[in-house]
Amino acid sequence: MGLVKELLLLPAAPIRGTGWVLRQVLTEAERHYYDPSAVQQELRRLAERLDNGEIDEAEFDRREDELLDRLEAARTRQMPQERDAAAPEHPDGERR
Repeated sequence: MGLVKELLLLPAAPIRGTGWVLRQVLTEAERHYYDPSAVQQELRRLAERLDNGEIDEAEFDRREDELLDRLEAARTRQMPQERDAAAPEHPDGERR
């Protein structure tokens, strides 16, 4: 049955491959977007731009709020992953 299924789905292989590539790109983009070190680096650059007079206080506050929201979201996203990694695995393969 597996061979027949694979033969029937063979014409869809490029579509499935494209879907896989898009999922990988999305995963990597989200990883970078929510990376706490990247957000902290952007906060430092933002403060530097304010110090250099490139942006005003209102623009700084608006962008800082956005970056702090991203940083909070990044930490929230990491907490469930850390909790799942730390959870002991039950003998039947489920994490508890």
